[in-house]
Amino acid sequence: MTEKALNITLRKAETLKLKPDESNLGFGRHFTDHMFVMQWSSERGWHDAEIKPYGSFSLEPSAMVFHYAQEIFEGLKAYHGLDGSILLFRPLDNLNRLNRSAVRMCMPEIPAEEVLKALKQMIALDRDWVPKAPGASLYIRPAMIATEAAVGLHPSNEYLFFIICCPVGAYYAEGFKPTKIYVEDRYVRAVAGGVGEAKTGCNYAASLKAFAEAKEKGCSQVLWLDAAERKYVEEVGTSNIFFVLNGELVTPPLGGTILPGITRATVLRLAADWGIKASERRISMDEIMTATANGSLSEAFGSGTAAVISPVGEFIYQDKVIQIGGGQTGPIAQQFFDGIQQMQRGLRPDTYGWLVRAA
Repeated sequence: MTEKALNITLRKAETLKLKPDESNLGFGRHFTDHMFVMQWSSERGWHDAEIKPYGSFSLEPSAMVFHYAQEIFEGLKAYHGLDGSILLFRPLDNLNRLNRSAVRMCMPEIPAEEVLKALKQMIALDRDWVPKAPGASLYIRPAMIATEAAVGLHPSNEYLFFIICCPVGAYYAEGFKPTKIYVEDRYVRAVAGGVGEAKTGCNYAASLKAFAEAKEKGCSQVLWLDAAERKYVEEVGTSNIFFVLNGELVTPPLGGTILPGITRATVLRLAADWGIKASERRISMDEIMTATANGSLSEAFGSGTAAVISPVGEFIYQDKVIQIGGGQTGPIAQQFFDGIQQMQRGLRPDTYGWLVRAA
């Protein structure tokens, strides 16, 4: 179906912000000069699309997002390319996934191709915000919230879609080094038939208690288990999870409770092309424990937009420490980290059509 073209108004910021030191960016602390916004109503559809100065929104206290959690978001990045261009990695995959989340949350789908055009226009305007420091990038956050002023449970009749951007360094303070992950077997993130496969804020709010307790134990993230048996591995709080068992790359299958990661799909596609045997199957903590004891588990790593590839050095499970690969980054994790980053920055040929030039 052909998308209706967006009529985008451009309003440039009169005063530009002082840009942060690229050696101390952190993650999600500094925001660019401009943002993209558009509104939707049941009467008008998408309208009032605008690139405008970054600033606050004015919402009614009765806006439905505050009461019924109708909210979705995405995360992708822009990079400095080898030829000086600004590159996006698989942006339509992210925007199409946002639309799948929208359907699950009873929200309107966005015109993905038109929104990508708007995003490219905004990044071209703020291209000086894309950091050049090694490992740094411009993080892009599209989001949609329910804005109808009503208290009463029903899908909202009004929505606000927006995109904001922030220059970021490494997601984890330790950088590309093995992390310590806490295996959660009391709380659950998602259940079959729920909204686990949607990128919606309520999933992340539900994870905060476990995350806080994991931090107290010196862990950087939580590994979630299935809700039914608290036995099978599902995903990490900010990424999908992979294991290397007897030389085979193994990741849990998608089944409605796991976010279908864009980086996860990238890893599986590259594994097939690089001759790395890979499978999507259920894997239990009992199997992880046994494989650790007999030496058949050599690596574990997370995959996600924020950290790209994040090697795991230790799991903490029921007060037991499970060390992976001697606590060191394994060769397969390193291969994917290097390969994906090189693709994202145009340092190796894009044979998949994954890169989109933004500026």
